[in-house]
Amino acid sequence: MLRFDPALWCRDSVAGDASLLARCTGPTLDVGCGPGRLTGALIDAGRPALGIDVSATAVRLARRRGAVALRRDVFGPVPGAGRWRHLLLADGNVGIGGDPCRLLRRCRRLLAADGRLHVEFAPPGTPAWSGTAVVRTPGGADGPLPWACVPLDGLSTLAGQTALRVRDTWTEAGRWFATLGLR
Repeated sequence: MLRFDPALWCRDSVAGDASLLARCTGPTLDVGCGPGRLTGALIDAGRPALGIDVSATAVRLARRRGAVALRRDVFGPVPGAGRWRHLLLADGNVGIGGDPCRLLRRCRRLLAADGRLHVEFAPPGTPAWSGTAVVRTPGGADGPLPWACVPLDGLSTLAGQTALRVRDTWTEAGRWFATLGLR
């Protein structure tokens, strides 16, 4: 079982965020926004952004930060479906739901035809897995979440399975990213 430390996400920024945010040049949906670090940064930069998260606590923290955030499951109804210019799956959120193929297919349906999906992957060589994760907070633990870990070296296979095209890959501050687009 993977255990997350959400304290990292509560910072105002994390090394590597700048290169990820620079690619979000239009309306951006931050999937699994957590406490709104990236959504808030986009809004502070004058870019339209919406964060969604299944956690009421995360949404409350994001709003307190000044981010626009809704408590939503990415697999349910999402405002602007099919019209988002950019989607973010940062901080390992490519693992949401425990089935990365299902998640990326859903993200395809949320993107505009010329949209871009910006994804953070685990470092190459990291074992891929699917299972259960638990988020630990100072007040206790949220329930178990289906989760997956996807290393960058699994990107080509994943992109092929989801009819997405790899547009770019990069690394910064020990983090690994890719931008995907529709074919």
